[in-house]
Amino acid sequence: MTIKTAMAALVLGTILLSCAAAQQGAFQTVSDRDLQLLRKDLQSEKKQIIAANLLLTTVEAQNFWPVYDQYAAELAKINDIKVSVVKDYAANFEKLSDNQASTLVKRWAEADQSTTQLRMKYLPMFQKVMSGKKAALFFQIDRRVGVLIDLQMGAEIPLVQPN
Repeated sequence: MTIKTAMAALVLGTILLSCAAAQQGAFQTVSDRDLQLLRKDLQSEKKQIIAANLLLTTVEAQNFWPVYDQYAAELAKINDIKVSVVKDYAANFEKLSDNQASTLVKRWAEADQSTTQLRMKYLPMFQKVMSGKKAALFFQIDRRVGVLIDLQMGAEIPLVQPN
């Protein structure tokens, strides 16, 4: 599976997630259970993309996946914040105050900063279990998948109406 093929598959899953979150300019309620299932599917697809493209040796794989699982668990907590921001926006979209809008922007930016800090924290850990080039490739894939998900969600979420 090439990165392009895997990304196309991930886009389909992301579209399902974003379509569940927004419809015709107004948010539609999505159950927490459905959201968790969609997120679990996306995480599984991401892991498949990484496995198909990182081409780890047996020894590297034995050492990489436990570190990756720790990383993914910490990243999921950051993504919980993003989901919370989207839920708060959805709940207040029609009557969003200036203060609420500013708070949501700050929370999203803090989540983005936390993601960057997490990557920097894990860089030396991944470099211990594989070459620097493979660690760089992992982070490229990780970032592309994250950007793709953010882009798709952003395209489906209605813009703030300043009026």
